[in-house]
Amino acid sequence: QVQLVESGGGLVQPGGSLRLSCAASRSEFEIYSRAWYRQTPGKQRELVAVVTAGGMSRYLESVKGRFTISRDSGKDTVYLQMNSLKPEDTGVYYCNYELIIQPGVEYREIWGQGTPVTVSS
Repeated sequence: QVQLVESGGGLVQPGGSLRLSCAASRSEFEIYSRAWYRQTPGKQRELVAVVTAGGMSRYLESVKGRFTISRDSGKDTVYLQMNSLKPEDTGVYYCNYELIIQPGVEYREIWGQGTPVTVSS
């Protein structure tokens, strides 16, 4: 079972930057997608950014132009570069991998433990 370990969260002032990292242990299954979600109190967990194995990426509308998702395939690490941070970006950020158990039939999601991000002056 692949395990995900996030790091890089913390306290930052509005307008600042952070880079989140998610390191994955070796997986016996192919990875369909790698993503970052975030959750704030009283709200559902929302997709912030995702990149597929084919290299297609998608972003939450409110972070477009400010956040960038990327991966280092050699280390199997996915990053979320967050620039021009706003107080509304505050939340716990979770790494998510979607594994291909059986193509077209079964997929499985794996989650990290979360890393908190606080944007405040």
